[in-house]
Amino acid sequence: MHKFYRHVRVFALLCLMLTPLFYIVFVICTKQLFKADSIACYRLHDKSLPEITEMQPRKGKSIFFHETSCNSYIEGKITLFPRQACAVESAALLNPGYDIYLLFTSPGIIKFEGTQSDRIIKALLSYKNVNIRHLDYEKYTKDTPVENLYRDGKVEASLYARSHASDVLRYLSLWKYGGIYLDLDVIVIKPLQDLPANYAGSESENNVAAGVINFSPDGRGHGFAQRCLEDLRRNFRGKDWGYNGPGVITRLLKNLCGVKKAKDMLKKDCRGFKVYPPEAFYPVEWWNWKMYFDSKYNEKMLNITRNSYVIHVWNKHSVNTKIKINSEVPYSIFAKKYCPKVFAECEEYF
Repeated sequence: MHKFYRHVRVFALLCLMLTPLFYIVFVICTKQLFKADSIACYRLHDKSLPEITEMQPRKGKSIFFHETSCNSYIEGKITLFPRQACAVESAALLNPGYDIYLLFTSPGIIKFEGTQSDRIIKALLSYKNVNIRHLDYEKYTKDTPVENLYRDGKVEASLYARSHASDVLRYLSLWKYGGIYLDLDVIVIKPLQDLPANYAGSESENNVAAGVINFSPDGRGHGFAQRCLEDLRRNFRGKDWGYNGPGVITRLLKNLCGVKKAKDMLKKDCRGFKVYPPEAFYPVEWWNWKMYFDSKYNEKMLNITRNSYVIHVWNKHSVNTKIKINSEVPYSIFAKKYCPKVFAECEEYF
């Protein structure tokens, strides 16, 4: 009997000693999951939307958006911000001949419970060419040139995990299917179907940006996408924000065009790849992003975007700048015209 009680005391003591350890581990894991740039939710297998891999996107006739945050897991259902939804609606509205894919890396299902996000998602789904799907990062990258980046934890360990997760996916989706990749902080203001098979846009005299990219699904376009993935596989850098996104397409085009600056690519064929000037997709430089949010630039913005296909609002800088829905600033003017259903569902701010 004494031995029994002695064992009980030992067991109780161990529990007291281990409980703080378990608590610490729990806290660390929780913080990792919910920290601002975490992609830990990718490895969870909760209920999700149908997988993109269960579909067969039309090669060369699809436009891809990737939502790479864990917001939907945290919220308990698929959620979307108005500006993200605006990008998707504008692409669907102006390109009815393309299938639009909004791919969530976070697990989650759509629940229509009356929130603003729910109404916005319902507005998007009113377009017959809009598809909202889940993307299982591990399955999506398996047996591809960039499988090791996720399998070995390189993307997850990045200082900019969500951004770099998106960088990998944009090139990977175009390698798989061809077509167009667009960032979720754009508004499409002209149809894209008449543009050439392989293109991107410069954002400055020196660099090509990765917010708008089109590769054909076979031939040269597939070869270009393959080279981008090989670059990522060899040179992925978790501590450099731009190296894995715009850096990849810029390095590819320096090689294809035989020049060192983006401005020198504009008049070259670049082996079948077209580089557009900044006004095509990035008419406002990132350091002037506030112009989209200031009514004094309304007339100027209409002028400088007259030859633009897409406007890009540089979400990395502008995300916390709110717009009241009754205000008349360049961004809201474009939104009312090119994503009218989404804008109509906004309660107070866009």
